[in-house]
Amino acid sequence: MDRASFQERFGIRGSSPALKGVIDRVRRVADTDITVLLQGESGVGKELLAEAVHALSRRRHRDAVVVNCGAIPEGLIESELFGAEKGAYTGATKQRNGYFEEADGSTIFLDEIGEMPQAAQVRLLRVLESGKFSRVGSSRQRQTDVRVVAATNKDLAEEVERGRFREDLYYRLSTVLIDVPPLRERTEDIVPLFERFLHESSQEHGAHGKHLTDGAEELLRRYRWPGNVRELKNVAEQSVVLVREERITAEAVQPFLRGVSKDGATGELMRVAPEEQGRRQHTDPAGSDPQERELLYRAVLELRMDMREVKDQLRSLADNIGVAVPRALVESGDFPGHEDDYVVMPSRASRRAGGHDDPEAPRSDYDSPIEDVVYEIEEEENRRDGGDFGAGGTKAPAAPEPSPPPVEEQRGPGTTPSSDALEAGESDALPTLEEAEEDLIRRALRRFEGNRRRTARALGISERTLYRKLKDIDEDL
Repeated sequence: MDRASFQERFGIRGSSPALKGVIDRVRRVADTDITVLLQGESGVGKELLAEAVHALSRRRHRDAVVVNCGAIPEGLIESELFGAEKGAYTGATKQRNGYFEEADGSTIFLDEIGEMPQAAQVRLLRVLESGKFSRVGSSRQRQTDVRVVAATNKDLAEEVERGRFREDLYYRLSTVLIDVPPLRERTEDIVPLFERFLHESSQEHGAHGKHLTDGAEELLRRYRWPGNVRELKNVAEQSVVLVREERITAEAVQPFLRGVSKDGATGELMRVAPEEQGRRQHTDPAGSDPQERELLYRAVLELRMDMREVKDQLRSLADNIGVAVPRALVESGDFPGHEDDYVVMPSRASRRAGGHDDPEAPRSDYDSPIEDVVYEIEEEENRRDGGDFGAGGTKAPAAPEPSPPPVEEQRGPGTTPSSDALEAGESDALPTLEEAEEDLIRRALRRFEGNRRRTARALGISERTLYRKLKDIDEDL
């Protein structure tokens, strides 16, 4: 079978030299019984190649057995692979065959072989060398005729150096080692693969006519594809379902790419090719590591973009917050005058819309996105200090010592003097902040006919804060 027929039969798309090398290697070893190790990142299509190895072998007339070594608990993997006798362990109520017995005369595909515990690695090595094994709980030797195809997304040679994988098993598995290249090293295959997935998904969902623009194709080629072909297929399916227009632009595809910022940069740091790194080291006059400098530079840019987004969110929040300012501060000249005891300052956004944004106004008094919290803390301090501080922490102007009012004009506890009386000059005494706040809330509720949401919005506080203050006032509303 030639390469084109092989790709057509197994649905493998691409024309890059790296992919052609992998296909040619699979075609040469498929018709033998030699052990094959497929090594590559997650999502590159290792399982598809393993199926091709079995389908082109002399064992293709029997179903292959697929085992995910990373999905089996460590305490059960030996009994799953080699079987167990009745009573061999707690819960073994009957005899059971293992995967190697079921795969006798066929192919067993050991996926994620790098996750296999070392205790099971010893028994697997014996099966690979002699075809002999014994069930858990039995001393009887059994024979099996199995071809092993293994796959891993780890570098097993590096795992051997770190002592996490047996060296003798590694050499036995890697009789033929096939490195499957990641998608970012096959840039010429990205667009054809995407168009194939786009076509298949369009037929499935009845959305015909979808096609990529030149800008979208360039974005797909520049993206790093950490999930490889699996992620590419996922993005193609999202484009069919979520993009309404037939033309799929770069702006439409961009949200589906993990880690892509608004400027089109990838969220993952790009690797520097070894040959490019060596070339730069020879030409770099500073003598520094160009790869490290490039990684640091990209990390700084990404941090800057993240900080910019945080600042934009805080600015947007601050632009939509209104603040209640005590009348004492208004009379002192720090804020525009108003006839009520309290003035509800509009948000910065509404002041800009009205054309009266005062650059000289104290920004700290109405720019804070947590005004309610500050207001409440200051209220507690005022209660302890005698109530002579206004909102925002600014001390109110000292009022002249009032003369004691007549007995008939003295107020009972919790009674607030009316604003008419204050304006008429009947008493120069200022109400406490607590009294003024209570009076303001009462008048605001009357103005809005008891609507608490509108009242809270006018006072510049949240509804939760208003409910709590009403509970403190203990008024039957």
